[in-house]
Amino acid sequence: MKLIAALALVGVVLTGCNTVKGFGQDVSKAGDKVTDTADHTQHKM
Repeated sequence: MKLIAALALVGVVLTGCNTVKGFGQDVSKAGDKVTDTADHTQHKM
């Protein structure tokens, strides 16, 4: 019983890490788009 609980906990922790990593990548991509737009606008001026 303890083994099953431990394995379930490990699975939840690993899933959480992947979710946070994915969220960080999404935020990074959004930041890159903002930077690209700002650079493009600056070159137009």
